[in-house]
Amino acid sequence: MDGLEAEDYDRTYNDRDLLRRILAYFRPKLGPMVLVAVMIVLSSTSQAFVPLLTSHVVDAIADGSIGRVGWMFVLGLLGGRGALGWVFNFVRQSFSSRVTGDVVLKLREDAFDAVLERDMSFYDETPSGRIVSRVTSDTDDFATVSTLTMDLISQVLMVGIVTALLFLRSVELALLTLLIVPVVVGLALLFRRLARASTRQAQRSLSRVNANLQETMGGIAVAKNFRQEQQVYDEFRPINQQSYQVTLRQGFVFSGIFPVLFLVAGLATVALVQLGGSAVLSRGLTAGDWYLFLQGVALFWMPLTSIAAFWSQFQQGLSASERVFALIDAPPRVVQTDTKPVGRLAGRIEFQGVTFGYDAAHPVLRDFDLTIEAGECVALVGHTGAGKSTLSKLITRFYEFQDGKLLIDGDDIRTLDLGSYRRQIGAVPQAPFLFSGTVADNIRYPRPDATDEEVLAAASAVGDGDWIEALPDGLRTDVGEHGRALSMGQRQLVALARLLIQDPAIVVLDEATASVDPLTEAQIQEGLDVVLAGHTSIVIAHRLSTIEHVDRIIVLDHGRIVEEGDHASLLARGAATARSTTPTSVTSPRTTARGQASSRSARAN
Repeated sequence: MDGLEAEDYDRTYNDRDLLRRILAYFRPKLGPMVLVAVMIVLSSTSQAFVPLLTSHVVDAIADGSIGRVGWMFVLGLLGGRGALGWVFNFVRQSFSSRVTGDVVLKLREDAFDAVLERDMSFYDETPSGRIVSRVTSDTDDFATVSTLTMDLISQVLMVGIVTALLFLRSVELALLTLLIVPVVVGLALLFRRLARASTRQAQRSLSRVNANLQETMGGIAVAKNFRQEQQVYDEFRPINQQSYQVTLRQGFVFSGIFPVLFLVAGLATVALVQLGGSAVLSRGLTAGDWYLFLQGVALFWMPLTSIAAFWSQFQQGLSASERVFALIDAPPRVVQTDTKPVGRLAGRIEFQGVTFGYDAAHPVLRDFDLTIEAGECVALVGHTGAGKSTLSKLITRFYEFQDGKLLIDGDDIRTLDLGSYRRQIGAVPQAPFLFSGTVADNIRYPRPDATDEEVLAAASAVGDGDWIEALPDGLRTDVGEHGRALSMGQRQLVALARLLIQDPAIVVLDEATASVDPLTEAQIQEGLDVVLAGHTSIVIAHRLSTIEHVDRIIVLDHGRIVEEGDHASLLARGAATARSTTPTSVTSPRTTARGQASSRSARAN
């Protein structure tokens, strides 16, 4: 059972709370549910009618009082009952399926909305495959609860109707029949505990399989590059084998209840046949009544055993509901104390005694102070783990700091409306993410209403638009999954054009030129001149060429500012920035770009 532990946000709900939450989803569907309930009553009544009619026919045969007309009447009643039963069942299944589909749709939307609301620390700690499993597989299992609930109601009504008929025929035999109820209920409760435990483990094992598959697909290029397909397969096998063993155990639990219940019902039937047969021989009971009683007992025990079996299977749906509701109810770590509306930001950022750690016990920043003025371009440099990207993540409000204040234009970041605030934050990571679609679709992602002319203007402003000509279909080029149809440099250029369309007040560039060739870097640098103009900018970089023209360089070391100043003064002092960046040519990117443009012009002439 290694690896099948509960997630940190998992919680245990009792059956009453789960049913209350489930019913809350069904409440808006009260009208169709009432119709379904009526159809269930009519269907159950029509099923109970058959043994009652058969009982009268048996007595009529024994008395010799049934003739040809009587047989025609009986056949007509049976045919009519069959047609009505089909209609009742059709209406019931149609509306119950629609209700169940609508409820699952709403639950999945709520679960997906909860996923979108979770902060970045949630994704750091939870494999995405496990989240996907809750949104897809577990909501499907929730539909099982709905279907079983409909069947359960039908079976309970059938038991009630048949019980009334049994008491009308023989109180003694009816009471004897009811003695089996406590035995069946006890077995159902026993299997309930086993079913809930085995089902919970099966769902966790499936989540683990999904997580492994998603990670494998995401890193398949790395695995093939290092020829590690066999290792990937060897890692998958024990996870899959564990899922097989856990699911097999769940199957044994579910399949084990029916033989036990049928054994109990069979023993009780033997006793009733003996007692009922003796009553017929002693004239205390007619043959028709005895037949009715035996048929009634069959109709009574089948629903009763089904209820007990459903109760075990019901745990699968309840366990799935528990996992989905735990995802929905997971408490946020980034908590806003107010929702102040955010107009156009000037972009002044101030850290006041901020302490933060991804793990609170190991702070990355401790009592950190820094002020970035509105419109200022600041570079953050330092060795890996110095805290550069951490500052950008706090500014974007992806993580909650443990102490201190972070002010944006003088307002505590925790008091701002988070949605409108983030719309004014633009970020370009080292490996930008592109969604499936065209280049134009990705550029207009921050502003879906942007016109084709605005998209073209933004793309042309980055690197003079030369990169567009290299695309097979221009801005209509499909980028593929995760943008894999484009080179890394082209993805960066798309990300910069996307930033121009957004026009944010604060721009964060995290190693935006670290993985590109010199020519593409020059194009990106030209785009940066356009993107950074008039914005508060935070540039995280290792290359000197990237930070040569910034207003101020902040050198970080283990979450502390060790030096700051402009590029020339720091180099003149032989400061730490020279040791914290990769030695590259310090030629101005603008000069490089102009030289390349002149070369292109000369070749054209």
